[in-house]
Amino acid sequence: MKPLDPVEFRRQGHMVIDFLADYYQNIEKYPVLSQVKPGYLLESLPDCAPTYPESVEAILKDVQKDIIPGITHWQSPNFFAYFACSPTSSFLGEMLLNGFNVVGFNWVSSPAATELEIVVMEWLSKLLQLPPTFSSSSDGGGGGVLLGTTCEALVWTMLAAKEKTLDQIGRENTYKLAVYCSDQTHVCFQKAAKIIGIQPENVRKVLTTRSTNFQLSPKSLDEMIKRDLEVGLIPIYLCATVGTTSTTAVDPLATLCEVTSKYNMWVHVDAAYAGTACLCPEFRHFLDGVEGASSFSFNAHKWLLTNLACCCLWVRNKSLFTKPLSTNSEMLADKATESGKAVGYKEWQISLSRRFQALKLWMALRSYGVTGLRERIRKHVKMAKDFEGFVNMDTRFEIMAPRYFSLVCFRVSPYAIGKHLDNDHEANEFNQKLLESVNATGRAYMTNSVVGGVYIIRFVVGVALTEDRHVEMAWKLVQSQATSLLGTSTLLKTNLCNHLKKQLGM
Repeated sequence: MKPLDPVEFRRQGHMVIDFLADYYQNIEKYPVLSQVKPGYLLESLPDCAPTYPESVEAILKDVQKDIIPGITHWQSPNFFAYFACSPTSSFLGEMLLNGFNVVGFNWVSSPAATELEIVVMEWLSKLLQLPPTFSSSSDGGGGGVLLGTTCEALVWTMLAAKEKTLDQIGRENTYKLAVYCSDQTHVCFQKAAKIIGIQPENVRKVLTTRSTNFQLSPKSLDEMIKRDLEVGLIPIYLCATVGTTSTTAVDPLATLCEVTSKYNMWVHVDAAYAGTACLCPEFRHFLDGVEGASSFSFNAHKWLLTNLACCCLWVRNKSLFTKPLSTNSEMLADKATESGKAVGYKEWQISLSRRFQALKLWMALRSYGVTGLRERIRKHVKMAKDFEGFVNMDTRFEIMAPRYFSLVCFRVSPYAIGKHLDNDHEANEFNQKLLESVNATGRAYMTNSVVGGVYIIRFVVGVALTEDRHVEMAWKLVQSQATSLLGTSTLLKTNLCNHLKKQLGM
């Protein structure tokens, strides 16, 4: 085959599209969680690359035989684990951007790549009702950029906060810098702190409690900062979360920003999962107070039907954001950027090379429209609410955190396994066995977390193909596996009876 021979290229492209169409049509037939063992592919594939070209037909046969068994099917309608990454029409945009394969490091290298990114970030900013200071069209110096993941957003914003502070107090004080989060903040916060050189002991975590729905307490944060100041630390950065990974807890943005403003700290709002929900007016209040933040991000690849990876980040002061790693090169010189007429996005990320990310997000926004996206979000939230109702109707189970969006956190109650309510250790072991048994069936996939020492099962709706029947099937599967593990002993019946009596006040 000649490189990019038009006729053969078209034939092979149709074959791949047909292969993927068949995959989606049959996706429910596969175990959601891959059942292979470590090393399976090393044993089945040759130990060296082929000497001569092989046909696409032969390659796709091996994809079916060797690759698909090793895939955990994130697009399965029975995937209820993590936060789903479920693209639809953006997949077509992904095809286009891969086909064009532009390297948009500056405006002149591909003007459409830069300008479409500005457009979609402005569209989303308006839909989320972000403060005008985050807009590239404002006089405040803000702007938005498409990065890969939340980890990148944290690295960049934390670096900006670090450099801003060191410019004021001197670089010899690097070891004194402290950054803050809650114990519910995503682990990528710690990774970001390592990357930019924050001392491990200066990564400060504020403990949360179930009684406050695992929110970051402004009072506790203020008290921790004051103690840290007394021992010579310099607070520079807070990550507040809208929709934590474990339970989708929502931190109180307004009061947290009031606290940090006293210490001139950078506040980043991480809404990786739940930011998409805030496109709906009924959820927008979860972002109240974001106007006091220095930056805000959410992942379009989580719930906005966009292919991985696509993290949307806005900053209030783009000069502070781009300054730390700004570079100059005659080869990369761009008059449009230098004159201020265009955005130089190579200064907004770690690498110089940039994919045409905006194309897939643009296609998703246009293909669904605002009404279509909101309809999809509301549908997922309703299905999660229905699942929550199923849990509440079975007295053996209990809800472990408020359901704000499409995540339900639950477990089998200690009472149901014949244990005292305070004995979480054995309840943790039982619920771990329950989750493992559910996932081992291959019919559904859920994940867990441990919050406040309690093992919880996480059920999240977010895949485009999921319908009511899949949610109902998943609940029946959980019930049947729980029944099998619990058995029907006299002790069980007695404890259930006592539990019911206690609930009824008898």
